Amino acid sequence: MALKLVVIGAGMASGRMLEHLFEDTPGAYDVTLFGAEPRGNYNRIMLSPVLSGEKTWEEIVTHDADWYAAHGVACRFGETVTAIDRARKVVVSKGRETPYDKLVIATGSAPFMIPVAGRELPGVLAYRDLDDTNAMIAAAAKPGAKAVVIGGGLLGLEAAAGLRLRGMEVTVLHLMGHLMERQLDPAAGYLLQKDLERRGIKVHCRAQTKAILGHERVEAVLLEDGTVYGADLVVMAVGIRPETRIATDAHLEVERGITVSDQMETSDPDILALGECVEHQGQLFGLVAPLYDMAKVAAKTLAAEPAAFRPRQTSTKLKVTGVDLFSAGDFAEGEGREEIVFRDPTRGVYKRLVLCEDRIIGAVLYGETTDGNWFFGLMQEGADISAMRETLIFGPAYQGGAPADPMAAVAALPPEAEICGCNGICKGKITEAIAGGCTTLEAVRAKTKASSSCGTCSGLVEQILAVTLGGDYAAPTVKPVCACTDLTHEDLRRLIRAKALKSMPAVMQELGWKTSCGCHVCRPALNYYLLADWPLEYQDDRQSRFVNERNHANIQKDGTYSVVPRMWGGVTTPAELRAIADAAEKFAVPMVKVTGGQRIDLLGVRKEDLPAIWADLNQAGLVSGHAYSKGLRTVKTCVGTDFCRFGTQDSTGLGIRLEKLLWGSWTPHKVKLGVSGCPRNCAEATCKDVGIVCVDSGFEIGVAGAAGMEVKATELLAKVSTEDEAVEIVTAFIQLYRESARYLDRPYKWVAKVGLDWVKAQVVEDPQSRRALQERFDISQTVYRKDPWAEHARAETRARWAPLADLTLEAAE
Repeated sequence: MALKLVVIGAGMASGRMLEHLFEDTPGAYDVTLFGAEPRGNYNRIMLSPVLSGEKTWEEIVTHDADWYAAHGVACRFGETVTAIDRARKVVVSKGRETPYDKLVIATGSAPFMIPVAGRELPGVLAYRDLDDTNAMIAAAAKPGAKAVVIGGGLLGLEAAAGLRLRGMEVTVLHLMGHLMERQLDPAAGYLLQKDLERRGIKVHCRAQTKAILGHERVEAVLLEDGTVYGADLVVMAVGIRPETRIATDAHLEVERGITVSDQMETSDPDILALGECVEHQGQLFGLVAPLYDMAKVAAKTLAAEPAAFRPRQTSTKLKVTGVDLFSAGDFAEGEGREEIVFRDPTRGVYKRLVLCEDRIIGAVLYGETTDGNWFFGLMQEGADISAMRETLIFGPAYQGGAPADPMAAVAALPPEAEICGCNGICKGKITEAIAGGCTTLEAVRAKTKASSSCGTCSGLVEQILAVTLGGDYAAPTVKPVCACTDLTHEDLRRLIRAKALKSMPAVMQELGWKTSCGCHVCRPALNYYLLADWPLEYQDDRQSRFVNERNHANIQKDGTYSVVPRMWGGVTTPAELRAIADAAEKFAVPMVKVTGGQRIDLLGVRKEDLPAIWADLNQAGLVSGHAYSKGLRTVKTCVGTDFCRFGTQDSTGLGIRLEKLLWGSWTPHKVKLGVSGCPRNCAEATCKDVGIVCVDSGFEIGVAGAAGMEVKATELLAKVSTEDEAVEIVTAFIQLYRESARYLDRPYKWVAKVGLDWVKAQVVEDPQSRRALQERFDISQTVYRKDPWAEHARAETRARWAPLADLTLEAAE
């Protein structure tokens, strides 16, 4: 006599289990199948093509009514099981009981809905089943309709692409810094974003949703930064949670998911579970491959045959027509790992292999994925790739031969091969210039204009020089930014502007970085250059800053930190002093010291006390002195005309005005100012990065001084008669330094390279240039002029409700 098998959940995992069960042990069970949806098993992976119109519902049905009838399955679709009585071995639904000998729970997962105001409005939905898909198709039928998709993971992007193909105006909001961050590194994420934007999909990363707006239905989405996106439809695709309520109520062992053994048995041996609702050895599963492995094991267990579930590596592909993307394994950075990276910016191709002990442990392919399965096979096998290390990245077609010689490839280029796309210069024209006596890159550039525009072909031109001249070619000795690139700082800054590159992945992809994510040398420089050039578009990358800047405090030799509140122009008040004294006592600060920059330094503060001590200081109106930053440190002043009998101008007031104008602006290196009220120079203005000496006739502005390891007097930049003129010129000078100096060059080094005459021409002699510099500085300050500890406190407040801990799974394929 057949045993009674009840299955709760009619999805892909349980459907595959029934296929195996009917094939291996036909007639062993009488099956009753419950499903919350009013339909049977269909291929959820193909919902995206249904949404986009590429497939119909009928084409994605896996088990139709005839299949269930042929296998004697009693279908109870649209009926939800509300309880399991383990003692009596029955399940309860709609007030009636169904007995079982064996029970399988395959309830899948529930979409996570961000707990923000407005999430219950009509027009806000998840993307999990056919009903959601049909609702999205109906919304897209409205002319001019707008959709906002919250979540830039697999499912969110598939939803966005489908809605866009339906004609909607689509915006994707993603919390993290790049799309699909669980599957892609930043470089591939950048290419994916470019691809989507070419399709007309707007992408907004680092977007924190604050509220969903609307009256009778959804009308817009409001972000924490104040941005508002209009919306007739909001799709939440931010993650999933295992659906475990029925198991919890039945007192089965549940952690994040329903705990199962290798045989897919729960804590009750007569109850099995599989799919997205389970947890196996601490791991949850959201992709279809392991779910199908579970299905096979569960069928074997039901048939009393030996089997054990073993999680395996999975790969990811995005189901968006025209987007070729492959990701597998672990591609994070780590000790003992190396990587091979191939980039072809013109074709939008990016390949990255992560190796450990001569074995592939991770792979990311974008734009050209035909070799993905081969790489994946090597990864699963743990194959030793040392013998094909040099040609591995080029795929199986290139194995077995000698390593490719890049110089031979350049030599083999025909004369008509285009080298400089910007100016239409072919190889033949360059070799003619070389034959005519051009033996350096600069000479070839001047003769042919090759590499004179965007500069990305410079390396190829140099290779042609080397091939043509042989031993007579003297390679340039200009030092690159780091080992990740052949570009100098100057070339890098020029190309960031020329090619409008506004993110680190964009720079690394378009400019041919040799590594995928840069290094500790180039990342801080890149972060600064992008901040300086694109203040409104680029978001500061905290992890690309030095430790002091990340922690907003200077680390000391014993691991403690110093806390330096800002004192405008060296002036303070009794209330501020009391607040500093109270903080020093409260946090047992070992040393309180007056600095050379006319401030008070609290030395020896523990790292864990930094937020609290700054909360107290902020409460008293004190802000960070940025003593740790590559930015404005101090403006040292004397008392000037207020109290000193020798003072000629209000040096204190000018110093305070300058400090309040310039504070918070990131610069290539630290910047110190001084304002002396007379030529006696009590504020030591003549050895500062910018120093102003007040005289009877006005103000003498000097720049490029130094008083550190090198001691250097300032050079006279300008003499002006009014304080306003002095402020204008100093602001323009700082902005010019920000825009053109090499990262970590102090102003005196920068001025030595570009020449004081050039600086004067931009800042003093050309009023239009000066005004433009001032305007750009003002724009940047709308972003930069913030107290980091006040921002830190606000971020902590936001984090209290942000459900980051729950966003641990991507929606199932």
